[in-house]
Amino acid sequence: MITIKIGGSVVDNLHSSTIADIKKVSESEGIIIVHGGGKEVTKVCEQLGKEPKFVTSPTGIKSRYTDKETVEIFTMVMSGRINKSIVQMLQKNGINAIGLSGVDAKIIQAERKKTLLIINEKGRKQAIDGGYTGKIIHVNATFIKSLLDQGLTPVISPIAISEESDFLNVDGDRAAAYVAGSVGADKVLFITNVDGLLMDNKLVTKLTLAEAKEIRPKIGPGMEKKILASTEALDMGVKEAIIANGQRENPISSAIAHDNCTVIQHDWRWL
Repeated sequence: MITIKIGGSVVDNLHSSTIADIKKVSESEGIIIVHGGGKEVTKVCEQLGKEPKFVTSPTGIKSRYTDKETVEIFTMVMSGRINKSIVQMLQKNGINAIGLSGVDAKIIQAERKKTLLIINEKGRKQAIDGGYTGKIIHVNATFIKSLLDQGLTPVISPIAISEESDFLNVDGDRAAAYVAGSVGADKVLFITNVDGLLMDNKLVTKLTLAEAKEIRPKIGPGMEKKILASTEALDMGVKEAIIANGQRENPISSAIAHDNCTVIQHDWRWL
């Protein structure tokens, strides 16, 4: 079983062989797709006259600040336009996909963050209201597996439901990690627009879990989230996390074959 995370903006730039490649892989094992779409959300926010606001945590992680209005736009774009476009693309190519949000069947339950600690414009730490951002606490693995058992390919948008039944924005990479860990996937695959983790302009092809945790704070914002999600997935029992380029031919098969990508595994020598 493989969980694949694709970014919303990556969808437009995926190699033309990607869908056929997903179909080929899905014939031998179950595939779960989790998608993002932050850039599309930003675009729609601007079209609707809602200025996007981003905040930076003390550890340097940049994220979208989600107020009530933003989470509604987020839900509309992610669970509507992007989710159904991916399902349509898969259906067109003979993959029986089902589009869902994390809200459906409580696929992703999260706890609303009451306060957020951020670095303000003056470079000082400041606590602000948590808005509608969530910390994932539970994934309905039984339901996801039941869909796979019926031969369906779930396509999940990262909108979670809170205990108070609010819509919550959760990070797509981390949603993929939690889904992979909860369903007992062998692999979690992050499809992006670069070959993987680059350090000093060189591709890092292999990392142990311990090495990934150690270098994470030294990595730039976009890739840092993917390394964090990779380590979380491995901590939950996933065997390997792969970060690969979606703009290459047959990107899924290539990544599974460890061709020109970053692979993070447990340190088998110590097991």
